[in-house]
Amino acid sequence: MKEIIFKGCGTALVTPFTTDGVNFEELRKLIEFQILEGVDSLIICGTTGESSTMSLEEKKSVIEFSIKIANGRVPIIAGTGGNNTKDVIELSKYAQKVGANALLLVTPYYNKTTQNGLIYHYKKIAESVNIPIILYNVPSRTGINIEPETCLELSKIPNIVAIKEASRKSFTSCKNCKSLQG
Repeated sequence: MKEIIFKGCGTALVTPFTTDGVNFEELRKLIEFQILEGVDSLIICGTTGESSTMSLEEKKSVIEFSIKIANGRVPIIAGTGGNNTKDVIELSKYAQKVGANALLLVTPYYNKTTQNGLIYHYKKIAESVNIPIILYNVPSRTGINIEPETCLELSKIPNIVAIKEASRKSFTSCKNCKSLQG
């Protein structure tokens, strides 16, 4: 069994914008408010943070800014997922370099890959970094579900430590996945 490294309340933050781009002053206020109120971690550049509409440079700047503002007071989980494995690896390495505590990787959207394709995608990313990875399964948004058997296979990768599950399916259909259930 893998060690529990994240617990409690992790808030997925929005990314505030002005007509000129990211509103860093408002983002700072959001981060400070969440920390003051006792949040246990912050999720930056997830789907709540409009990551699919942000440029690579905007994502990098938001991730780095959030890490600096949090200043170690709470873990920062950086949403670095996407549908292009090479780009996800680049952003994931960057997030690790600037101090992210973990990565949140949404299932590749639009491509509708196979389950073996998902394993390849996540394995390549996991091999490129050495911080914890949280898979994000949201088939209503991405068009693909991480099947229980695929999740079981991915759980064998040491730095894949959790899944944010947003499907209506459960792991009860996988006879080998009982160890993944809480």
